[in-house]
Amino acid sequence: MNIKQYLDSTYLKTATQAGISEQENILVAKGFIQEAIEEHFKLIMIRPDRVSLAKQMILKEKSNLQIGTVIDFPEGKSLIEDKLKEAAQAIEDGADDLDFVCNYEAFKNGDVELLKEEILKGTQLGLKNNKVVKWIIEVAALNDKQIIQLSSLIKNVIVSNFQEELFSKVFVKSSTGFYKTENNLPNGATIPSIKMMLENASPLPVKAAGGVRTYDEAVAMIELGVKRIGTSGAKLIANGENSNNEY
Repeated sequence: MNIKQYLDSTYLKTATQAGISEQENILVAKGFIQEAIEEHFKLIMIRPDRVSLAKQMILKEKSNLQIGTVIDFPEGKSLIEDKLKEAAQAIEDGADDLDFVCNYEAFKNGDVELLKEEILKGTQLGLKNNKVVKWIIEVAALNDKQIIQLSSLIKNVIVSNFQEELFSKVFVKSSTGFYKTENNLPNGATIPSIKMMLENASPLPVKAAGGVRTYDEAVAMIELGVKRIGTSGAKLIANGENSNNEY
């Protein structure tokens, strides 16, 4: 199976997180963008301040590579207005996909109306500009019941407010890959969490992000029904090798 068109090659570390200088981090990001162009991946997923750089490189290479970026990453706690402002700037800079971190802590605290509002407004902004929108629920921060409830909530907001032909452009996404778990528990997509998302987000598509490190794991996710896979080891995985990257 050629899995490259399922892969969102991902580099989201700040210079501090990577333990390198800002200049070195730009070079790493450039390397990921160039690799994604050459390997014909679906998309390069980078931080908002790298979107313009990716756009320039893609235009220069006359590539079909798409650009994704993260909004309110990685905690999702910002005000709705700030999320929308960041997303609007990403659109202006050339992003194709907007991966919002939903305010899962507010959801866990019972503020369902806040979640509904940010999902509605963020999705409206993205779809109005013909972008793909993904809502990151951070499965490692949720229990099974919460994964089911939050996947269903996102589905219900989209189905109630948008036309059916747009459903395929709004994803529920598993993870940031940056959530700190206790006792070395998985912080990304797992088979059980993805199954719950697929069952409760349908007809919206699902993206498995974080934790997919081998070709076989990627194929297993695709066979379950996911439409996208986010990984910082895209080339290794596509070539049948194992990735030791954290994300």
